[in-house]
Amino acid sequence: MVKGPGFYSDIGKKARDLLYKDYQSDHKVTITTYSPTGVAITSSGTKKGDLFLADVNTQLKNKNVTTDIKVDTNSNLFTTITVDEATPGLKTILSFRVPDQRSGKLELQYAHDYAAITTSVGLTANPIINFSGVLGTNVLALGTDVAFDSKTGTFTKYNSGLSFTNADLIASLNWNDKGDTLSASYYHIVSPLTNTAVGAEVAHKFSSNENTITVGTQHALDPLTTVKARVNNLGTASALIQHEWRPKSLFTISGEVDTKSIEKSAKFGLALALKP
Repeated sequence: MVKGPGFYSDIGKKARDLLYKDYQSDHKVTITTYSPTGVAITSSGTKKGDLFLADVNTQLKNKNVTTDIKVDTNSNLFTTITVDEATPGLKTILSFRVPDQRSGKLELQYAHDYAAITTSVGLTANPIINFSGVLGTNVLALGTDVAFDSKTGTFTKYNSGLSFTNADLIASLNWNDKGDTLSASYYHIVSPLTNTAVGAEVAHKFSSNENTITVGTQHALDPLTTVKARVNNLGTASALIQHEWRPKSLFTISGEVDTKSIEKSAKFGLALALKP
């Protein structure tokens, strides 16, 4: 287990990854190449129905400074500069988007054995200030995540979470959407040798009195091939198979069907990621 409680985004992450990561109904191709000087160039294209979206990301690392520059099909330029370990446990991230002059943001992340803090502030006259903090250990952790709009003087987000972790089980409880959604998740490793795990998430929305229950599992057919499946109480069933046909290069096929409306067409997604 990792030392320290982790950041707020880590609460429930294992269950979310099991239940939702890599499932898609689009067609996506990602290709990464490296120049002789060590610059990583990643090109990706995604077909969503009749719409095609593409972007190119260039990443340059120099000691503890990483610079990412991405350009998409809408002529937006995204730049992120990350300074890792300027002091022990501290990471500084500066990001902005051109031509949006209000998109600049400065973020600080600090990890300690018994605490993890993330704070960010927009680089504008009346910025939105985000703060998340987690206290505890790698076994039990309690955290909160809030955002404050200094222009209107109101909180735009306030969430909280609790996580319990042992050798093969992770359970978490989250209170999100300004207290409107309460969700509990569970992740259990059945067999480390075959990467077999099961997970579940139960969410209740107070404003609509709706409950959503999702259960899923994953299993490695061999060291290079993994299958996953999930189903929810709304009757939606999904499955995928992912194969690492060469180191770091993944091919994923996923599908989704509405079991309560079989006459509807099933959704299929393809994803290809190529790395040298």
